Amino acid sequence: MKRFLLWFRIIRPQTLFASLCPVVVGLLVSPTPCVWSVAIITMVCALALQVLSNLINDYYDFRKGSDQAGRAGFKRALAEGDVSPRQMLFAILATLCVTLATGAWLVYKGGLPILAIGLSALLFAWLYTATDHSLSYLGIADIFVYLYYGVIATMGTCYLQGSAFFYGRAFFAGSVCGLISMCVLMINNLRDEATDRAAGKRTFVVRFGKRAGEWAMLLLILLTPVFAYCAFGLGWAMLILLPLLGLWVGVLRAKGQQYNICLFATGVCNMLYVLLLLI
Repeated sequence: MKRFLLWFRIIRPQTLFASLCPVVVGLLVSPTPCVWSVAIITMVCALALQVLSNLINDYYDFRKGSDQAGRAGFKRALAEGDVSPRQMLFAILATLCVTLATGAWLVYKGGLPILAIGLSALLFAWLYTATDHSLSYLGIADIFVYLYYGVIATMGTCYLQGSAFFYGRAFFAGSVCGLISMCVLMINNLRDEATDRAAGKRTFVVRFGKRAGEWAMLLLILLTPVFAYCAFGLGWAMLILLPLLGLWVGVLRAKGQQYNICLFATGVCNMLYVLLLLI
């Protein structure tokens, strides 16, 4: 049981809202009846992709020295010595197998557009941390987070359900999830500014400072009701602005490990958006 709980913590369950919510949004906005077998495999594949990305991030951030024992953020298994690098590589391989198996089934159902999404998502998961010029270290990962944890996930889900790939409502509805996931990344970068700077990780916050990061996060938040209006008009979905503004106030007051509470709250905001769509 201890080993199970350890690996449950390693996959970062508090982050999995980011991959699950845009898929659920895609199912909600799809103009065609839901095919549940496709829906379930889509959710499993999306979750496996994010777990894979989290594990790769854990492994290479440890190797590059940006994750260390006693960090302010959620504890990392390799940095704390809870698992060995070989065990982490085995977990990466196992998760990759699940991703490829579920992804192959979705490609069979959706064809070349889904193959393109799947291959590019795998490439993004690798490039995010693993290379010498990783997206997260160059400070340009934010746009990929917006795409893959937002519009691409939602539009791809709609397409698998039988709608046109470039379905406007899916683009705007998924954009809200993408913006919320960008807030997750911004909070991470605000919390880790000092260690990122020391490790040569040139995030937006490292480049322009914490105050600029806080204002950039506010801009992301203010865009959420705009995209919600474009998708649904005046309605419940626009109310996502209120909890997100409360989150921003919490981020302004946060220090050290208090940022971790804000990260969890961001995932809750993503779920609240889904609930608002259900209403």
